[in-house]
Amino acid sequence: MATREGKYLTFTLAGEEYGIGILKVKEIIGMMAITTVPQTPAYVKGVINLRGKVIPIVDLRLKFDMASINQTEKTCIIVVEVANGGQKVMIGILVDSVSEVLNIKGGDIEDTPNFGSHLNTEYILGMAKTGGKVKILLDIDRVLSNEETALLAKVA
Repeated sequence: MATREGKYLTFTLAGEEYGIGILKVKEIIGMMAITTVPQTPAYVKGVINLRGKVIPIVDLRLKFDMASINQTEKTCIIVVEVANGGQKVMIGILVDSVSEVLNIKGGDIEDTPNFGSHLNTEYILGMAKTGGKVKILLDIDRVLSNEETALLAKVA
C-alpha cells in the first residue's frame, strides 16, 4: 500500500474521476492545434509542437472505448512521461478537465476489484476513496502497451 500512497493529479473523463501520480506529470496545457498523423490508431489524435518538441497526443476517451466528445473550454492536455518497454516517451493525454492535486494515503487506496479474467485492469493502480467518492488511479506506464509506446516514440 505504501508504494501507492502519494500525490495524484485528478482529472475527469466521461463524468468519472481519475488520478495519475504527480511525479509522472510534466505540465498541463490548454488545447492547442493538433496535427493529425495518417495511419495511426484512432486514439492517437496527432502531434503538437510544444516549445519545439513534437509530442504525440493520446485521447484517453478513445483509448478507454468511451464516446468521443467535442472539446470544451475545460478540455486540456496533461503532458506525462511514460516509461514502458525500456523506452521513455513524453506524451500528451487529452482529458475532459483537470480537477486538483490530492494527497492520498495508502489506507484510502483499495485494490482493483476482480472483474473476471477477460478484463485487463493492469493499468489501474487502485481505487482511491476520497470525499465519499471513488477515484480510479491509473498506472500511466501501463495504459499503453509496449507496442503502443514504441509506436508513439516513432510518431514523435
